[in-house]
Amino acid sequence: MSDPNWGLLKKKHRLNERARMMQTIRAFFVAQEFLEVDTPYRIPCNAPEAHIDPVTSSGQVLHTSPELCMKRLLAAGYERIFQLCHCWRAEERGQRHLGEFTMLEWYRAEADYTDLMEDCEGLLRALCPQGTLSYQGMSITLQDPFERLTLSDAFDRYAPMSLTEAIDNTCFDEIYTQHIEPNLGKHQPTFITHYPADMAALARLCPEDPDHAERFELYIAGMELANAFSELNDPAEQRQRFVAEQALREQMGKAPSPLPEPFLQELEHLPPSAGIALGIDRLAMLLTDSTTIDGVVAFTPEML
Repeated sequence: MSDPNWGLLKKKHRLNERARMMQTIRAFFVAQEFLEVDTPYRIPCNAPEAHIDPVTSSGQVLHTSPELCMKRLLAAGYERIFQLCHCWRAEERGQRHLGEFTMLEWYRAEADYTDLMEDCEGLLRALCPQGTLSYQGMSITLQDPFERLTLSDAFDRYAPMSLTEAIDNTCFDEIYTQHIEPNLGKHQPTFITHYPADMAALARLCPEDPDHAERFELYIAGMELANAFSELNDPAEQRQRFVAEQALREQMGKAPSPLPEPFLQELEHLPPSAGIALGIDRLAMLLTDSTTIDGVVAFTPEML
C-alpha cells in the first residue's frame, strides 16, 4: 500500500521555498516601515461585488479580502500597512484557484496606484535577486521597469476585436481570457492599466480621463498576480457604486449583500491612498515553477 504522506513529502521543497518567500515579503515591508496588521476573518459583510460570492459562517461571512478593515485603519491614521492572511470565496476551484487561499495586501496613504507599481517591482526583485524568473520554459526579466499596457492597447495587440466591441457584444471575459491573458508577462511582468470606470467599483477615477479608473492588474507568465487601484474616498459615490453592484447581483440571481455601513461612515476620513491585493499561492507557483496551485499548498480541499 502506498504511503498516504507521499503527496505531502513530494511538496516539501516547494513548501520550504514558500516559507522563505513569506519571510522575504515580511522583511521587504518592514524595511520600508510598513506595519503588519491582523484583521478579523469573520465579518458581517464584504464589499458587494457581482462576481465574487462569500462563504457564510453562522450568520456572517468569511472575508473575501481584508480591504474594508484595512482601509478603516488607513482612515484612522495608519499610513503604511500590510497583511498576509487567508481569504475565502465560494465556488472557486481550478488549476489556479482555491476556495481558501492566501492573500498579501498592502496600503499606502498619500499615494496612488503608480506608487504600488514601484512596490511590485521592488518586491519581485527582492524575491528574485538574480534579476530573472524562470517559469515553464519562459525567462522573465525583472531588471528593467515592467511593461505598462492599457487595457485598450492590449485588446488592439492581442484580441480579434477592440475593447469597445468586446464590451458591446458582452464577450469581454471570454475574449480577455482566451486571447489576452495568455500573452501577458511572458518576457517581463506586465501592468494592465486604464480599466473602464464600471470595472473598478472601489477605485478612484482618472482625473484627466473620468471614463477610466486608476486601476492595474499585474501579470507574469500569463497569470494574473495582483489587482491594485488608487482608493475611492468619496462616501456618497462609493455607496452608489455598492448599490449598483447589489443590483447587478440581484439581476444575476445571487443573494443580496448588505452594505458595510461602518466602512462607509469612516470613508470620508480616508486620505488619498492606494491599495493592492496579491495572490500568495500564485506567486509561490511562479517562484517554484509549479503548474498547479495544488503543488504549493500543504493541503488541498480534496486531501482533508
